[in-house]
Amino acid sequence: MLIMKSLNYIHPEAKIGKDVTIEPFATIGRGVKIGDGTWVGPNAVIMEGATIGKNCKIFPGAVISAIPQDLKFKGEASTVEIGDNVIIREYVTINRGTLDKYKTSVGDNSLLMAYVHVAHDCVLGKNCILANNVALAGHVEIEDFVVLEGLVAVQQFVKLGAHAFVGGASLIRKNVPPYVKAAREPLSYAGINSIGLRRRGFSNETILNIEDIYRIIYVRSNNISQALNAVELEVPASDEKQNIIKFIRESTKGIIRGPSLS
Repeated sequence: MLIMKSLNYIHPEAKIGKDVTIEPFATIGRGVKIGDGTWVGPNAVIMEGATIGKNCKIFPGAVISAIPQDLKFKGEASTVEIGDNVIIREYVTINRGTLDKYKTSVGDNSLLMAYVHVAHDCVLGKNCILANNVALAGHVEIEDFVVLEGLVAVQQFVKLGAHAFVGGASLIRKNVPPYVKAAREPLSYAGINSIGLRRRGFSNETILNIEDIYRIIYVRSNNISQALNAVELEVPASDEKQNIIKFIRESTKGIIRGPSLS
């Protein structure tokens, strides 16, 4: 463990793992837990309630586990939980949870680029990428392998399905189903994330089945209930099919619109 004690503040109740590097002028609060092999850059602030996994990199100016920016917050005990191998770049802010979930979490192997904001009670899955200046309002849920390009803003209580890709400067007001690309204003379906799926080992047959599902949902002139019934009848059974149907049926906030005709 390499710590420049004379230049840091590390609370005596913090728990620091093996081979952790804490650079000058970092602040580590009471009860913070930092896993083995993690690097904490200069001027990073990790506040009470944070648990940081193994082999993470936290860059200068990041603030993790500050209290929520929520006027309903009354000081309840809550946490931020960061998985293993997470990269948190400059000036990222990740706020603690509230009474809703009592925690905010970021899954293993995720990358949060500079100036990302993750608000209270957000849940990020594994292997997610949030590019520069992405802003998540409270209670957002993001499943595994989601990519948000720069300047994306996500409204509170929105959910994004696994392997979704959202184009830069988008405003997300509705749920984004799994495996799709989304872009334009208002945010619309723009095809499936075939490049991302191929990179992650999905077969051509699986990708074609996913395309068939979304052709029924977004291209045919059906309402959502009719479309899902057609998917049930016409598309072969698969895990991807069940994931899509389950996601859409549970989307009380509604899903993004179909492709723009303009």
